[in-house]
Amino acid sequence: MSAANIVKQGSLQKRSQNKGRFTAENYKRRYFVLTKDHLKYYDGNSDRHGKKKGEILLMTAMVVEFVEDFMLENKKNAFQVVYKESSDFFTLYMVASTEEERTEWVEAIRNEAANRGANFLNKYHRGVWTKSMGKFNCCDQMDRNAVGCVLSTPERSAASNNSAGISIPSFSTPGTICPPPPPVRPTPAIPGKTPTYIAIYDYDPVEEGDLELCKGEEYEILDNSREHWWLAKNKKGKQGYIPSNYVKKKFDLEIYDWYYKDLSRNQAESILKENSHEGCFLVRDSISTPGSYSLSLYTRESGLPVRHYHIKKNAQGFFYIAENHVFESIPDVINYHKFNAGGLVTRLREPPQRTSKPTTAGFGHSQWEIDPKDLEIGEQLGAGCFGSVHKGSFRGQVVAVKRMKEHTMSEEAFKEEARTMTQLSHKNLVQLYGVVLKSRPMCIVTELMRNGALNNYLQRHRSRLMQQVSRLLDMCVQVCQGMTYLESRKFIHRDLAARNCLVGDNTMVKVADFGLARYVLDDEYQSSAGTKFPVKWAPPEVLQYTRFSSKSDVWAYGILMWEVFTCGDMPYKEKRNIDVVEYVVTQNKRLAKPASAPMIIYQIMMKCWDKDPEIRPSFAELQKQLSELNKEGDYPHIE
Repeated sequence: MSAANIVKQGSLQKRSQNKGRFTAENYKRRYFVLTKDHLKYYDGNSDRHGKKKGEILLMTAMVVEFVEDFMLENKKNAFQVVYKESSDFFTLYMVASTEEERTEWVEAIRNEAANRGANFLNKYHRGVWTKSMGKFNCCDQMDRNAVGCVLSTPERSAASNNSAGISIPSFSTPGTICPPPPPVRPTPAIPGKTPTYIAIYDYDPVEEGDLELCKGEEYEILDNSREHWWLAKNKKGKQGYIPSNYVKKKFDLEIYDWYYKDLSRNQAESILKENSHEGCFLVRDSISTPGSYSLSLYTRESGLPVRHYHIKKNAQGFFYIAENHVFESIPDVINYHKFNAGGLVTRLREPPQRTSKPTTAGFGHSQWEIDPKDLEIGEQLGAGCFGSVHKGSFRGQVVAVKRMKEHTMSEEAFKEEARTMTQLSHKNLVQLYGVVLKSRPMCIVTELMRNGALNNYLQRHRSRLMQQVSRLLDMCVQVCQGMTYLESRKFIHRDLAARNCLVGDNTMVKVADFGLARYVLDDEYQSSAGTKFPVKWAPPEVLQYTRFSSKSDVWAYGILMWEVFTCGDMPYKEKRNIDVVEYVVTQNKRLAKPASAPMIIYQIMMKCWDKDPEIRPSFAELQKQLSELNKEGDYPHIE
């Protein structure tokens, strides 16, 4: 190598580019040599360069920038070079000994790359993408190749001209940090081109034909005709099926860790209170204003611990929380408020840690039958007329295992239950993973809801919940959402009750136990003689004619609402079943209003208990009415 061609050389720490999880052992000292065409590094020193370990062609450089101190494994004086190799992008991270040395290297590399015609990106990440977090630690984007979050050095002077006409605050106030220039909006997908999807969760294949997902990686969707499993291709060309709810379009809000799409105000408060970190925040769809968004923010300042802010949109299409600070996109708004409170009670810090992945419709794309050798069955959690429920494990994943009692249900009926559940997947339905049919007792494997049955949960927390009308109403709304989904699929539950709903983390409520569910095409199913049904949850047409429909589910839902607002009382608890029939059918009487239920909510219960099934509201209508009541999440008073 000609000495005249060398621009700069010296020893730097370098982070490995080949491993998915980085620890201190992945940093090695290398001897770097910058020429007019390449940045090369060796395993030797200034006296003897040794073996060349790698090189970057400078004309392929796209970013040459600092890494913010402590963002890279708590290291100072780090910098980065993003470059293109074939069709992939790579980032080389280096660590200098001093701030001065870092500045010299960055300026030298950037200048030589510019001389060789490098096309620099207009944005870069001041932090790094880490496997442990599954996102960039500077902007919470989960896409490894996501567009940067701050303007690069060559673009900063242009941003200062404010050519887009966006109001960018140029001042700082005591206790705040000056914001970086706002990000430039990503280039939209080209019409007609297959959109790129990003994995937002890891997925390990369970059967042949499944495709591994790595969080943050890009995938091309080849066939999305199936609802829950899509045929996809990774960057290496390998094809296979993936769970459709584990990937999101590249430029959707859902690729940001702070975005929670279907979350109520009450659920947002539960999640943020559980994390309880100053500035912990999330963005969710607004219930009160469909099509818009709300920011929920935790603070230890005096007053309510969780504050809610509408993200508004002005006539020019810009987004804002405070009118003085408007931006082209919601990520821009979040990025600004991470550095300045700007009208919020505190500046934004980090979103909540997502503790679990969403459920998948089965463990694999087609295999519903589970080998009993893969299933470990642990402690019993409960028992019912169809069998017992246990905590279990499938290949290391915690599950619930329902073991069927001998001689209480035919094998065909059990298979029907499993078949029914495999066709259903909704955030408010307990998800079926698979069934065990080749051993006895037969088992059905579902997700585990750690807080148990809703009626027991209500009884345990009665003193706390009795005066929290909006929280009780939110539970009813969640059940209604699950039942609206069943109604749209023409499924009848036939055993809806608080005991057959389960509670998970952050008061997530899901409808369970489809043991009596049947698929119907005409929305009405005449049961066979001798069929047992829960009398206290049954409407007149079931008590008289054993005739089930989605409207009989609506009646049962009204009883469930009554259970919720009494915090787990037994309906008609002083009456025998035969007396209930007399009370409901002959006398045409109904349950009294719970003390904690506002009159408007009791009136909805009464609509569910209309003697004429045709007059009862549908679940879709109920969902709209109840969501409207609870849209602000703070039902004002008990009437």
